[in-house]
Amino acid sequence: MIQVGGLFNNLKHNVEFFRENMMMNDNVLLVAKELNCRCVSCLSTCIFPDKTTYPINETMLHAGKPHSSNEGYSFAKRMVDVMNRIYSNEYGCDFTSVIPTNIYGPHDNFNVDEGHVIPGLIHKCHIAKQTGGEFHVWGSGTPLRQFVYAPDLGRLMIWVMREYREVEPIILSVDEAAEVSIKDIAEMIAEAFELPPAQLVFDTEKSDGQFKKTADNTKLRGYLPDFEFVPIKEGIAKSVAWFLENYETARK
Repeated sequence: MIQVGGLFNNLKHNVEFFRENMMMNDNVLLVAKELNCRCVSCLSTCIFPDKTTYPINETMLHAGKPHSSNEGYSFAKRMVDVMNRIYSNEYGCDFTSVIPTNIYGPHDNFNVDEGHVIPGLIHKCHIAKQTGGEFHVWGSGTPLRQFVYAPDLGRLMIWVMREYREVEPIILSVDEAAEVSIKDIAEMIAEAFELPPAQLVFDTEKSDGQFKKTADNTKLRGYLPDFEFVPIKEGIAKSVAWFLENYETARK
């Protein structure tokens, strides 16, 4: 089973994230080679070097160590890019990979401890709304991120499968101008729940992780200059509505 999760899940399980993702890499790409089928793998912007210049682009993937908080996951996912190239060179395999920025939307994992930032905060805010308690956000809220709405990413993945023919990875991201802070996200979620601002509290004792990992989508825009992404505020409102409508069966 793929190991994936947010900052605090990575911090606790670096070994497991490395081992299980490496095994998945090896098994999936070997079978794809034996069946002679096209394979598109998903990487992540969190696997880029911690010490780098911004915005990051596809050529910078291996240009330094990743952030220590997700070292296991990062090195395992980087190996997908290496394996894609050596399988292509040695066997002519039709392999490539995509690098999405932070994904959110319907059908996400809304677990408070193991989910990514937006679904985890949606669940936390729901609890605060139900109990009248505080909506705790871990960290200062200052880190910056680019978020892509899951249905948008789905459309891009289909395009990659059908049209993108490079073995080198491609970043699938909203434009740099769409980057927002975690504080912005928390406030949008609170607004979607109609939660009073006084209930929103930032726990600065918790780690922020990387301050930013701004991605450059110039390569994507070269192929799809007119692709329209769902704006973050609209996407969050839709995600909150989906969570409330599907609360009993949602992953949480």
